[in-house]
Amino acid sequence: MPALPPALIETLYRAACLAELDALKVGNVHAYAAGHRMQVSDFVTSAEVSAPALARAGARVGERVRDGVAATRAAVGQNTNLGILLLCAPLALAAERGVPLASVLDALDADDGAAAFEAIRLAAPGGLGEAGRHDVAAPGRAPPLKEAMAEAAPRDRIARAYATDYEDLRRIGAGALARARDDGLAPPWTTTAVHLAFLTALPDSHIARKFGAAKAEAVRDAARAALAGLDLRERPVEALLAHDALLKTAGLNPGTSADLTVATLFLDALSGSGAAL
Repeated sequence: MPALPPALIETLYRAACLAELDALKVGNVHAYAAGHRMQVSDFVTSAEVSAPALARAGARVGERVRDGVAATRAAVGQNTNLGILLLCAPLALAAERGVPLASVLDALDADDGAAAFEAIRLAAPGGLGEAGRHDVAAPGRAPPLKEAMAEAAPRDRIARAYATDYEDLRRIGAGALARARDDGLAPPWTTTAVHLAFLTALPDSHIARKFGAAKAEAVRDAARAALAGLDLRERPVEALLAHDALLKTAGLNPGTSADLTVATLFLDALSGSGAAL
């Protein structure tokens, strides 16, 4: 399988992050509207400063996540991309080595776990809480990252990606992207289509952590009712912005849906460049 050079991986990662910001993604920060005390410029800076760590030649998955989060915290002072880095780091390593993603995920060990746990503590994502096993705040040696992600998979879609060879990205994200292109949509509306697919298909993990599973399911159901029937070929900015304002006024940020969107774009770009993931 062809291996991609780190410089190209870095370029594709940065482009995926910036492309996601150009799209109208209801409830998230995007070019049409800020929100949740964050600006588009925070995410642009985050993409720029985390890209070298994400694509560093020879680095382990955990190192890429930890160093990307550290660079982001130093530059913008808050968590803007922990989920993005957790999803994109295995893709970057698989593309660099020219191996299937599953082989990278299967090899994640305690060193990766320790670095990823350090990244999570540094990012301090909202609503993290405590876990019965493999709590990131607990003392002692971190477990293998593969094991920790499998433990968290039932309650977190990013962890579930690690445990399922990125099933959600391949089925929901890539499927929505292909359909949007078949419908004649161009960026950034193809990206909006991907985000809407995640928002209407899955209860958002970030919302669930902060407000509970029932609220996350209610947000998904409301998005289905309000947005699932929209024809993006008509560029329904007004309807999307109305739902965007509704979520932001309520303090509801579907951050995991945005993270999955970035990772879908990154996976698509890597595959389009020859990576067989």
